[in-house]
Amino acid sequence: MSSTSKPHLPWKVRFSMSILSAISDITGRSNGTINRRLLDFIDWKIPLIPKFKSFSDISSSDVMVNSTHNLWFRLFIPSSTTSTAISSLPVIIFFHGGGFAYMSPSSIPYHFLCRLFCRSFPAIIVSVNYRLTPEHRFPSQYEDGLEILKFLDNNSDILGKSADITKCFLAGDSAGGNLIHHVAVRISLERFRVLKVIGMVSMQPFFGGEERTESEIRLKGVPVCSMDKTDWYWKMFLPDGSNRDHQSSNVSGPNTMDISEVDYPNTLLLVGGFDPLMDWQKRYYEWLRKSGKEVELVEFTDMIHAFYYFSDLPETSQFISKVKDFMIKQMVKMN
Repeated sequence: MSSTSKPHLPWKVRFSMSILSAISDITGRSNGTINRRLLDFIDWKIPLIPKFKSFSDISSSDVMVNSTHNLWFRLFIPSSTTSTAISSLPVIIFFHGGGFAYMSPSSIPYHFLCRLFCRSFPAIIVSVNYRLTPEHRFPSQYEDGLEILKFLDNNSDILGKSADITKCFLAGDSAGGNLIHHVAVRISLERFRVLKVIGMVSMQPFFGGEERTESEIRLKGVPVCSMDKTDWYWKMFLPDGSNRDHQSSNVSGPNTMDISEVDYPNTLLLVGGFDPLMDWQKRYYEWLRKSGKEVELVEFTDMIHAFYYFSDLPETSQFISKVKDFMIKQMVKMN
């Protein structure tokens, strides 16, 4: 792939990604803060007013977990016609991207992505609204992730009678992909009554380090995920005095944690050929393998960061198929 090559994407995809990039440019301040009032005005959300609560194939609701932290999730449940002949459904606990600083389950891309997941697999989807930086820095997001799992373990009835929380999957894209890794490590230190995480779907996870990788340099000017933007996200997220080789960002770097004895979920890892984070994601893949963990790498060579926002792309359908196959494989292993 040459430095001048570009992905072959429809104009509406390129336009939409430019808009997303512009939102962070407009609302992000040089002092490491975000203009939330302006962001609330331009980041359109889908509220669960009555006309949105129930579609022919999916019902949705918002569930508050911790009002002090504004920790809640949007629940998506497939209808009986969607899940015909399935007495129990897996539960996908999903964490959205946005550099730990942007987006929520009600943001348009994630509302419709989780509807797609719910309908396609089918599965119960728990889309988590965790605390955001810079108002809440490391490790707030990881703590929220673990709190959600503990809540579900004790309140599984809220997911509906068809939910089987012994068949849970962690899923997350970009910053959410980073988050599920660290939650997965923390799970090994916990004892759940019923809930079991049997797999993990890591969608272009947000990792980084002090080094400038080949993919970061080659794709330094792309929207949404350029080096300048990712540096800014890490500055807002990491503890004061830390650099990007912090254990939370550079998971396979000089401050890496030994996870060889951790009961880490089998993982499906999605990588895009036009994602500046690609090299970090592939290092994560190699590190998991060296740590003795089962991980499958799926690469879409002509895709950008967050291409799955667009359900009409052929690659999104291919990705959905890969995830479905992975989930079935993990559930078969349980039997």
